[in-house]
Amino acid sequence: MSHNIETRLWINGQFVDSKGGKTFDLYNPATETLVCKLPSANQEDIDYAVSCAKKAQKGWAALSAAARSAVMKKMADLLRKEGEKLAWLEAQSMGRPISGYGNDVQSGARHFEYFAGLGESLGGTTSLNTPGHLNFSIRQPFGVVAGIIPWNVPIIMACLKIAPAVAAGNAIILKSSEKAPLTSIHLASLTKEAGFPDGLINVVSGAGDTGKILAEHMEIRKIAFTGSTRTGRLIQKAAADSNLKNVTLELGGKSPTIVFEDADLEKAVASSVFSLQINAGQICMASTRLYVQETVAERFLEKYKKSFSNVKHGDPLDSSTTMGPMADDIQGRTVASYLDIGKKEAKVVLGGERVEGLKGHFFQPTIFTEAAETSRINKEEIFGPVLVFHTFKTEEEAIERANDTEYGLYAAVFTKDIDRAMRVAKALEAGSVAINTNSPMHAQDMPFGGWKSSGVGREKSAQALEVWTEVKAIILKHD
Repeated sequence: MSHNIETRLWINGQFVDSKGGKTFDLYNPATETLVCKLPSANQEDIDYAVSCAKKAQKGWAALSAAARSAVMKKMADLLRKEGEKLAWLEAQSMGRPISGYGNDVQSGARHFEYFAGLGESLGGTTSLNTPGHLNFSIRQPFGVVAGIIPWNVPIIMACLKIAPAVAAGNAIILKSSEKAPLTSIHLASLTKEAGFPDGLINVVSGAGDTGKILAEHMEIRKIAFTGSTRTGRLIQKAAADSNLKNVTLELGGKSPTIVFEDADLEKAVASSVFSLQINAGQICMASTRLYVQETVAERFLEKYKKSFSNVKHGDPLDSSTTMGPMADDIQGRTVASYLDIGKKEAKVVLGGERVEGLKGHFFQPTIFTEAAETSRINKEEIFGPVLVFHTFKTEEEAIERANDTEYGLYAAVFTKDIDRAMRVAKALEAGSVAINTNSPMHAQDMPFGGWKSSGVGREKSAQALEVWTEVKAIILKHD
């Protein structure tokens, strides 16, 4: 299985070279070989993309919602047809095993289908509360908007930014991650066949400098970013310092899972292992802090450790591979550094080392015990297959310790007691709480986003469509 690789910018319905000529290298993280060179979009490129987007947006917004919906549904169909190529591109750019990649393609396609339907019901409110007036509100697109996506699940993230933005009538400029840009470029090439107007969806590549241009651009009225909390702060500041553009941020996590003694341990283990194993732990809502009630902690830990025995590292293009490498050299060195820190702060009961005999940054699934709540491995996002295991005595203790973090993206609780499940779910400081399941489980029609330092605003659900619109109140006086 092999495919051609497109590397150019997608602006105004065609592939174009960057006007600046600056490029960056993309390496295959599993083989450490050069895949290709890609252009870094500069100010002139972004200005051109904005100009094209402005022209396309007015005509797109003037279409009926049903007409826009039809184009979006065709886009979903095209994505599904291109699943094999998208999987191959992701394996090349960030080492994602093809064995589980089909779920990403399906998820991306469903975003287009879901928001295609929601776009047909987007509306405002009416009021007769003021005598002599019929007052109402309407929702209108911002115009030109931008999205910046991470490298860990790029096709899902690209669709989650583009679909609601265009469903609401906007034109969008999407910046892919410099670590995994290839699937976003291929997605862009499908937009023309789907029927999107030239200039409505533009995809550019580049690193932080390109993202800064988007965040500061005076003609971009909204930006949505998914990535690290550190970069999210920079995006928000740049937006505030320029034109006070609307900002949505989906940021980091250090997600806790609480397992009570009455839980179905087999299900709790399987779900929690999958949460850490998928994408080699490179998931913002991965369950990386585990709190198990003392009475069942030993049994749970043994089952949990044993479940990783089936992990197979190796070539991402081999369908038997279940865990790939870290996405690049930087992420690999970051995880290695945290393993060294963890060995000083806690006890290793599983893994803790690189996988021998393979190129690239492959790591064993790792479990630390006896770590203090204040330890770095317990407080900081590692973004690798690394878990910190704790025990607890009481419900109150578990909640307090689970909430003792600046992150609040996702949490999970396992128990057969529905009253306790609901008490704990309400008490956990997270944007999403799973009961008797674990991340990455979520629902298309439920809002997704973080509390505290894990973000601002929501994606998915009807709320995600509304955040891509401005609200206007209209006051109509009648006799």
